[in-house]
Amino acid sequence: MSGFSLLNGVRILEVAQLAPASLGGHLADLGAEVIKVESGPLGDPVRVGGSRAVGDPDGPAFMHLRWNRGKKSVALDLRSVAGKQAFLDLARSCDAVIEGMRGGYLEWLDLGFDRLREVNPKIVLCTVTGMGTDGPYRGLGTGGPVFDAYAGLREVTTPDEPPVDGIAGSTTPPIAMYALGAYGAMGLLAALHRANVTGAGGRVEVSGIDVAAAWMPDLADAELNRDRSIPRPTWLPDGRLPDWPRLEAYRTKDGKAVLFGSHVEKFWRNFLVAIGREDLADIDLTTADEGAPQRAEHVWRELRQIFAQRTCEEWVELFLAHGIAGGPVNTVTDMFDDPHFRARDNTYRVDYPGVGELEFLVSPVRVAGEKFAPALPPRAGADTARVLRELAGYDDARIVAAADRQLYAKGV
Repeated sequence: MSGFSLLNGVRILEVAQLAPASLGGHLADLGAEVIKVESGPLGDPVRVGGSRAVGDPDGPAFMHLRWNRGKKSVALDLRSVAGKQAFLDLARSCDAVIEGMRGGYLEWLDLGFDRLREVNPKIVLCTVTGMGTDGPYRGLGTGGPVFDAYAGLREVTTPDEPPVDGIAGSTTPPIAMYALGAYGAMGLLAALHRANVTGAGGRVEVSGIDVAAAWMPDLADAELNRDRSIPRPTWLPDGRLPDWPRLEAYRTKDGKAVLFGSHVEKFWRNFLVAIGREDLADIDLTTADEGAPQRAEHVWRELRQIFAQRTCEEWVELFLAHGIAGGPVNTVTDMFDDPHFRARDNTYRVDYPGVGELEFLVSPVRVAGEKFAPALPPRAGADTARVLRELAGYDDARIVAAADRQLYAKGV
């Protein structure tokens, strides 16, 4: 059972590990039948990635429980003749193939796009890589933080002492690694639409470094056109607006914080009226002259004192009552206790054998009239026999010949 019903009837064959597996995960969440091809001895390494394990020290990781939920797992030995043929026999009845390994992996196995197209002219191949399939770095092994570092999207430090927390060499969580699957899903679904219209398949590619490079147009595109653009005179030389205190976080009376988001003039006016400080409206926060930094700092100090007079909850209530933009600053734990989060039915529960009930976040996509309740990820290779029998018409002998024997033995 997958998540929603939007992609019911779409069948995807996935050969992907780690973050690229999230592409198939997004499609499974939307209702696609995703058949994940794995090989031994453990299958997709994301199964045991991450610092926390479920059930026992060798238990599944939470990235695996998210990205591989609702899929089927087939253990194939893609280096064997029988395994390659089984892959092609499955591709014959699939709408698309996801290649989420190092670039050119399927081509190296003689299972690339041309070979796939021979058995299924409408097939779509979506390749998901770290460094792309061309260029001098195409063979470079990479991981999530590398994508952001490559594109200048990530703050990277080189400390003189070993880091004590966070990700080594960095102080910020990765972005492109988590965005990779969403871009891949978008490209794959667009290619499927074209294939359904024209009857001809096609290839699309998404790489982690390209996602990172394209993530912020006001960073990358602005730099590309530095000599063909000019600084906007209404902004300060340091890249901030003169009214930056109206877009800042402030500590509240209870030690929490709110993010004040009242850059728009009506929100600012509403705020000043609500707290009885209309005098601050007389301070010019729009002119980017020499005195702008001093005026902004004065307003920031005033706001710092003002926000310290009420709790975070009281400020949110005031924002709601008076039409003011802003919101609470939460940790992940705080978010789960937030009344807005609790009111939006953001989680679902499922029984995990030997562990009990687990709770997970739902898909960020909401479908009217449907409840999101996907199945847990399968054991590696658990669906090998059933899928090969139903889709390829294999008997027991052919199943055993094509299967990755270590993984298949574990899955049955």
